[in-house]
Amino acid sequence: MNVQQSLSDNPPAVRHLETTVAIAGGGPAGMMLGLLLARAGIDVTVVEKHGDFLRDFRGDTIHPSTLEVIEQLGFIKEFLQLPHTRAEKLHAQIGDDTITIADFSWLPVKNRFIAFMPQWDFLNFLAGKAGQYENFRLLMNAPVTGLSIKDGRVCGLEVSTPEGDVVIKSALVIGADGRNSVVRDKAGLQVERFGVPTELLWMRLSKQPGDPNETMGHAGPQQGLVLIDRGDYWQCGFVVRKGTFAELQHRGIEAFWDAVASVSPLPKDRMREIASWDDVHLLTVRIDRLKRWWRQGLLCIGDAAHAMSPIGGVGVNLAIQDAVAAANILTPALSTRGTVSDNDLAAVEARRSFPTKATQKLQLMMRNRRKAPKANAGKPSGPPGFVKAIIKFPLLAHLAGRLIGLGFRREKLK
Repeated sequence: MNVQQSLSDNPPAVRHLETTVAIAGGGPAGMMLGLLLARAGIDVTVVEKHGDFLRDFRGDTIHPSTLEVIEQLGFIKEFLQLPHTRAEKLHAQIGDDTITIADFSWLPVKNRFIAFMPQWDFLNFLAGKAGQYENFRLLMNAPVTGLSIKDGRVCGLEVSTPEGDVVIKSALVIGADGRNSVVRDKAGLQVERFGVPTELLWMRLSKQPGDPNETMGHAGPQQGLVLIDRGDYWQCGFVVRKGTFAELQHRGIEAFWDAVASVSPLPKDRMREIASWDDVHLLTVRIDRLKRWWRQGLLCIGDAAHAMSPIGGVGVNLAIQDAVAAANILTPALSTRGTVSDNDLAAVEARRSFPTKATQKLQLMMRNRRKAPKANAGKPSGPPGFVKAIIKFPLLAHLAGRLIGLGFRREKLK
């Protein structure tokens, strides 16, 4: 089946589809779960609100645990032929010193590195593999507008497409539509929020000879700079306290150049490539999770169930692990009964609740809790506590590598 099936292939009067599992969101969680269910012979439909996967500012880290899942699927050799950079260690620049903050070289897996790969390549790869199954379909340009609910049970998705509104009837709906999930909102699921949100300012800078050879994080207590190697340019993420972006704008673009340059390994004159504020993209970062991930006929996974901070780049990893756990637990029920019970859905949450809570707790602990004076907003003032601990006890880098690379509970395909 064509992986990007268009409803225009059907007569214009067709406004209803039927499937076993309808997945909202074509991100890592949705696409991986769609692939695993299709592979198990279950009819599955994934709906993605955009027309393609080309979002520039989204998670690009493929962790060792995710690489092991791809290894289990038998795709690893083909997958690693896609353009990517490898990091067997993650580093932070503290003053003139480079500190190893996570070491993956001792992990008990075959692929002991993080692969930095544009997420659109990762998602296109998963979509291509899933599209080889006749029982899989992917609808693009199809944002979710509502849920079909009967007698308190969710029984389908309502989506908008260029050809008109469509109702997708299903035995199970999966909300995998990100931290601003429409599904969890329409389902009335309650969200708990933790800590103070931060802001991440994304921008592009050219890559030149003499630049660092690997992706590095340049830490400061109130902000840091992350460089993601895109081949011919750097995708840069500059972290600031929430509410300070407007202040940075008020101080002017040249002051912003100075702030970024103060934590960047790149030459200061490179900052001039940020010609105006139009070249800076604001992303609000928060840590939250659902009090309950499910209701009858519906389950949320990935960022829709638990939004993470960018620390460690673990969001994609957790989303993939959620998808694997959901496939392992739900496939037997879907294969034999064609539906799932409340106990099946609760079992997925129970399986993934501990690693989610533990990871979020760790991320909150890793944040620097000291409040910098307002006058110093946007200025670095030293490394956060967890970096100081690793500087003092270098072996902690191996522990950090295990927690970042494999997480608190690694899922394996059954």
